[in-house]
Amino acid sequence: MSILRFALRRTAEMAATLLAASFVVFGAMYLAPGSPASFLLAGRSASPEAIAAVKAQYHLDDPFFVRYFSWLGDMVQGDFGRSITYRTDVSRLLADRLPTTLLLVVMALLVVTVTGLLLGWVGAVRGGATDSAVLVGTTFAVGTPSFVAAVLLQGLFAVKLGWFPSSGAGDGFVDTLRHLTLPAIALALYLIGMLARVTRSAMLEALDSEHVTVARSRGVPERQVIRRHVFRNSLGTILTTGGLIISTLLVCTILVETAFSIGGIGQLLELSTTTKDFPTVQAISLIIVGLFMAVNLVVDLLLPLVDPRITLGTRGAAA
Repeated sequence: MSILRFALRRTAEMAATLLAASFVVFGAMYLAPGSPASFLLAGRSASPEAIAAVKAQYHLDDPFFVRYFSWLGDMVQGDFGRSITYRTDVSRLLADRLPTTLLLVVMALLVVTVTGLLLGWVGAVRGGATDSAVLVGTTFAVGTPSFVAAVLLQGLFAVKLGWFPSSGAGDGFVDTLRHLTLPAIALALYLIGMLARVTRSAMLEALDSEHVTVARSRGVPERQVIRRHVFRNSLGTILTTGGLIISTLLVCTILVETAFSIGGIGQLLELSTTTKDFPTVQAISLIIVGLFMAVNLVVDLLLPLVDPRITLGTRGAAA
């Protein structure tokens, strides 16, 4: 299957999935107890006329499918609606907060990639006590949820030692990096353990393969064997796990941003859900779904490049 044909097919599948997800995302908020009208009135008693005016302003009394198709049409045109909580366009809220979240995710992804690959590589190649230490460390990492890691890191490095700020996103690039260091580590800890274990297992399996034995018998230097024949043949498994890691980062950032009061997309989603800010929750949820599918598409396109044994569509068919 050609890359263009595969990409077109997957794009059509993504469009259909996004359409189904949009219906679920739009309808899910209306199944929750309470109503946005009660929040807009701030608990004050109001006349029926005032309540009717609020509902008319936000089209809360329109039939469900009328609201859905109207919302979907606006979303396609890039209009995410107006926030009920912040009384401003959702697109403006996203533009203000998205860069902070993206920087946090990129920082965490760098920490996961470098540390996870290094630990997995060292554990598989060195073996013995080093491998046992890697297994113990990754077990601890995998068993520590992001929100628990956030509390522990805040208490030690922010409150007790005072090395890093305990909350906020900072002002300026350097200050922002300093503020996001602890959140990035908290976000990355669990995924470091996951990637290290996957890397270790994939490399150990490759080490036992016949072509590695043949390469060693021909006198190929050990470093070259590890780099070309072991690690390279493990990249398919590692890359597939990488897609899951990025998706997990997008979800867990909600917990970490809330714990550190960062003010990114994750915290905005948590606050908007609490206040039943329908337009904001729906826009962020649909964006996250779209990012999930985009990440999976990129992984599927890259797999044949890192592992020629895999053909386009193989992973999707297997799934």
